[in-house]
Amino acid sequence: MKRLGVSIYPEHSTPDRDQAYLKLAHEYGFSRVFSCLLSVQGNREKILADFKETVAYANRLGMQVVVDIAPRVFQALKISYEDLSFFNELGASGIRLDLGFTGREEAAMTYNPYGLKIELNMSNGTRYLEQILSYQPKRENLLGCHNFYPHRYTGLAYDHFLHCSWQFKEKGIRTAAFVSSQAASFGPWPVTEGLCTLEMHRTLPVDVQAKHLFATGVIDDVIVGNAYASEEELRALSQIDPDRLTFTVQLNEGITELERKIVLEEPHFYRGDVSDYLIRSTQSRVKYKDVPIPPHLTVEIKRGDVLIDNDLYGQYKGELQIALKPMKNEGKTNVVGRIAEEELILLDMLKPWSPFRFEHKK
Repeated sequence: MKRLGVSIYPEHSTPDRDQAYLKLAHEYGFSRVFSCLLSVQGNREKILADFKETVAYANRLGMQVVVDIAPRVFQALKISYEDLSFFNELGASGIRLDLGFTGREEAAMTYNPYGLKIELNMSNGTRYLEQILSYQPKRENLLGCHNFYPHRYTGLAYDHFLHCSWQFKEKGIRTAAFVSSQAASFGPWPVTEGLCTLEMHRTLPVDVQAKHLFATGVIDDVIVGNAYASEEELRALSQIDPDRLTFTVQLNEGITELERKIVLEEPHFYRGDVSDYLIRSTQSRVKYKDVPIPPHLTVEIKRGDVLIDNDLYGQYKGELQIALKPMKNEGKTNVVGRIAEEELILLDMLKPWSPFRFEHKK
């Protein structure tokens, strides 16, 4: 099951604000919470005082709280990897190791008596996971999560992201990555230019970022890295189908009711004999082979246009397509709509035989 999460930073907020945000996120089906001890100042008692109330509230909502740490945090708080009772006292469900140890320590931590999850940094691309696995950890207590990057232009390159993610996915480790709210104003650090994992996501709507991450097939959980996402963004994220790519489409004026029905109501899947030019969904041409589809809206075709072949295309009449490249229109294809510009990156994520659907952008 894919999950959604949000982030809180109690040292930059108040318990009331954080708890109101968690309540709202929970109402929209969010079940993960990320927080950070890397930027926190103060002793053990102060940190417990600042975090404990809000973590307890999240737990009452049934949300899983993971806190980000590094070896220097262990040293500063006088915590040993052999004794994780501090994090159990905090109420956390797990700890994320922004920087790790040698592998032996991480493996040992998975056997902690509190059942705390040990979440590993996925973004480095080394053989770190293999090293940990060589020490025979308790695998069900291992998780993976990418970094986020508050500095513009420092986020992960897509190919590196895939390489790192597959290292965890092929070992059966649950994975997570961050998206950035366009409404949020802060994170754990003074620099706040977004908190996404992938640089290509930084200026995109948060739901498009999440659709893209889920469509990669290598990410199980998507977490909003900065605080606070707007209710509109939380709602949009909650409406994503993580298992079926949904394109936001603007329908053209003048399309027929049948064309609207084909786009929005008929089931679609990407035909397996792949073309460089078109994503083809062919079942509608079978269903409506005896129904007229007159030529109209036969304009030139651009990448991202949604097409339905008309009466002039013989046995292809009624077939729905999405254009992958610009093409000439010889009058046999009706251009009935267009995928939202910010979602054009999703076209490359659709795989042959994958189901997909459209959601009308009014």
